[in-house]
Amino acid sequence: QVQLVESGGGLVQPGGSLRLSCAASGSLSRFYTMGWYRQPPGKQRELVATINSGGNINYADSVKGRFTISRDNAKNTVYLQMNSLKSEDTAVYYCNRQDLTRAYWGQGTQVTVSS
Repeated sequence: QVQLVESGGGLVQPGGSLRLSCAASGSLSRFYTMGWYRQPPGKQRELVATINSGGNINYADSVKGRFTISRDNAKNTVYLQMNSLKSEDTAVYYCNRQDLTRAYWGQGTQVTVSS
């Protein structure tokens, strides 16, 4: 079993920055993809950014150039640095970890971009 604990959400003004963290614990596979998804109000969950065990990174077009995903292997933690935030970035952000056999989700953290 794998547990994901997220932190770092909150309220920020347009143009501001936030950093999300997701710490994984439990039975962790060497081979994985970890990342962030988000669900805006009234919309479906969508991919934001992922990074896999080989270091390959993928971003949604809507966040390229503004968001950066990174990881600390020693801490089993993935980060999402979000800069130049826009109102349309408002959503519940979920951490995800995909191992060879199953996917795990965090509890979600609210990010609100508003003046």
